[in-house]
Amino acid sequence: MSLRRLLNHWRADPSVAAHITTWKTLPKRKPEYAPPPGDLHPSFSTSFKKLGVKDLFKHQKAVWNMIKNGKNVALVTGTASGKTLAYNMPVVDTLLKHEQRRALYLFPTKALAHDQLTGLKSSFPLPAASYDGDTPSQDRKLIRQNSRIILSNPDMLHVGILPHHTKWEEFFTQLHFIVIDEMHIYRGVFGSHVANVIRRLKRVADYYDSCPQFILTSATIGNPKELAELLIEEPVSVVDKDTSSRGEKHFLVFNPPVIDKKLGLRAGMQNESVRLAKDLFSYDVQTILFARSRKSVEFIRSKMEDHVDSSNQALRAYRSGYLPEQRREIERKLRQGVVRTVVATTALELGIDIGGMDASILAGYPGTIAGTWQQAGRAGRSQKPSLSILVTSSNPLDQFLAHHPEYLFERSPEHALIDPNNLLILIKHIRCAAFELPFQEGERYGELSPGQTLEFLEFLHSGGSLHYSEETYYWMDKGYPASDISLRTTDFEQVFISLIDQIGKKETIGTIDKKSADWMLHPGAIYLHEGRVYKVKELDLENNQANLIDADDDYYTEPIKDTKVECLSVLKDKKSSGCHIFQGDLSVTKRVVGFKKINWDHYEVLGHENLDLPPTELKTAGYWFSLEKKTIQNLKSSGDWSSSPLDYGPDWESIRSSVLDRDQRKCQSCGKVREDSQLHIHHKKPLRSFQTVKDANRLNNLITLCPRCHQRAENVVRVKSGLNGLSFLLHHLAPLFLMCDRHDLGVHADPGPDFANNQPTVVLYEQIPAGLGFSQRLFNSHNELLSQALRLVSQCPCEDGCPSCVGPGGELGSGGKSETMAILKELTQ
Repeated sequence: MSLRRLLNHWRADPSVAAHITTWKTLPKRKPEYAPPPGDLHPSFSTSFKKLGVKDLFKHQKAVWNMIKNGKNVALVTGTASGKTLAYNMPVVDTLLKHEQRRALYLFPTKALAHDQLTGLKSSFPLPAASYDGDTPSQDRKLIRQNSRIILSNPDMLHVGILPHHTKWEEFFTQLHFIVIDEMHIYRGVFGSHVANVIRRLKRVADYYDSCPQFILTSATIGNPKELAELLIEEPVSVVDKDTSSRGEKHFLVFNPPVIDKKLGLRAGMQNESVRLAKDLFSYDVQTILFARSRKSVEFIRSKMEDHVDSSNQALRAYRSGYLPEQRREIERKLRQGVVRTVVATTALELGIDIGGMDASILAGYPGTIAGTWQQAGRAGRSQKPSLSILVTSSNPLDQFLAHHPEYLFERSPEHALIDPNNLLILIKHIRCAAFELPFQEGERYGELSPGQTLEFLEFLHSGGSLHYSEETYYWMDKGYPASDISLRTTDFEQVFISLIDQIGKKETIGTIDKKSADWMLHPGAIYLHEGRVYKVKELDLENNQANLIDADDDYYTEPIKDTKVECLSVLKDKKSSGCHIFQGDLSVTKRVVGFKKINWDHYEVLGHENLDLPPTELKTAGYWFSLEKKTIQNLKSSGDWSSSPLDYGPDWESIRSSVLDRDQRKCQSCGKVREDSQLHIHHKKPLRSFQTVKDANRLNNLITLCPRCHQRAENVVRVKSGLNGLSFLLHHLAPLFLMCDRHDLGVHADPGPDFANNQPTVVLYEQIPAGLGFSQRLFNSHNELLSQALRLVSQCPCEDGCPSCVGPGGELGSGGKSETMAILKELTQ
């Protein structure tokens, strides 16, 4: 077989074998079968023939038995384990036996719903239809009237079905099943919104005297029962023993070679992924390569085209932004085997039918263990051997997994966290629920008590949204509130993104939540949309408008933020080795003060620009720890502490004035003349590098710079403190303990904040108003988090800090690696 020949070639090729840190072979698994139920509707004999099914897997039979016993069920098994048949079988059987009953299937994406509709129609004799934003308006009435199974998504349910439930009276009256597929997707903000949409769905169903049964499916996560019961607020039985067959799977972790040991720089993850994909293509191994963004997809595809003739359709890209017919064509040609390599975003991570792939390449850690196995599971959909390769980036989390693969193979997958009662999310959906149906006094909303529900209703009544009459609260505001609420964010306001062409004509191409606008759409930012590159010309936050122009730059931008953190309340605290740890409520004030231009291929910083944007405030939850005085003393005595505020000495003002006079109050870099207050005095060699302040402040070590040039100089010559190195490391490592993205957390290091008695402190805070519970899990995981951080930085081969551990120092400065290690050793004794 081609795959086996390639694996043998890689074992013998030192340019590949030397960088495979893990080669795990998962053995072939035999299936465990059970006979189909004897009371199945007769038409299933035909359906089973079409599907090639003779016997059921035992987990499919278990789901059938639980559903027939009236239980809500969550099926948690691997990719290609027959989850679709497991829920279709009891639903279709019931609907065939009871001609009036209906079912609602919810999928996280329209593409997945359409894919499942195709399979449903071809296998079972029931009228079914998708109902989403792409459904033609002239077809919608007939679909509502005639379809026994409606396939939709939470967004459409939220904005297009529930607010118009009177048009769905017959459907809701007969609603018997609700299927929620891929429930592991519903975590964080999105999951918290979806849980409230389910609350509203159940409330509308109850109004029409129906009490539907729930069937949920999921990839493997750490808390399926907890998540399922939070989503539907009812008891759920879990089936999690996978009895399906599986061929032998090779799982490789490939860590790109170090090309600069001193700086700790590795070969590019994307280029190495392309190299491996080219080998797979040459050996005729059908491969899916998962990239982390749309732009990465196009970049990798372009690199592959240097080796592959794309004119014969053997190489394709697949991502959101493509037309539906383009995506259906690619899916079909993957199933037919015409497409041999597809480069995709997570749009193909879910269960869309693309046939049996032989190999999957993950260009970078997907962010969660569950997501890793979901992408790896796209290869090996038969008894044939398959291959999955995780190509790690220089990100500290990727490097941790490269050196500690047991976290992938032995650790329980992450817990999916949601908080349906997050105040900002909850109040929005109570508004929606009030629009859909009046609230009776004493009524409950979800699991809120009648008293808690009444408090929210009174709040909306006092604001003029509700009218109270005869113990009932009626909606009286303008419009319908669901149209103003995105399920993907907590932000109410949206910024409109417009493209300005060469003659000044504007075209709106999208929206973004306002809280993200200052760092994603600041002036000069590079913005990607549907594979095209744009530059932000103007951001008008007062009028919620961002104007973009076409760009052809070879860099992306990264905002530079100034952050101030204040403690509002402490909810938990305890002493730990060398520090005091806390969890509580925080106020985080942030301002984007500039941005970096970073080369896309080599991640090299090409330059910086300053910005003057208004601050934003976030009230959220956080976890933080403050170093004890004894810990600082120990670090100082060993020479491992440079995180204290700088002391320029008693004569600094006089020295500063002398330097300004010498340099004629002119920036010695760009030549601009400024007022004294607008000029900075820069130490050519960092002050912390000297034994005494007197030596550091010699005039030949000082130079006058304007703020912009000073910032650039500081990034070249700087001493990265151990505290900053620790915060960089923990920010990247913490998502391993949570089912979240790095951008769901913010980090702040402060050498002496007021709320920590002026002791050096590292703060990790949630980027979501009021938080979702991440900070509580970090508080509980403090010791393990710091222990793993020490393991990562100790094993990093760089000399003094790099992007894979504590972050790089300046070109002429030091990176703070030794200080970070010293702090961690104090905190993990």
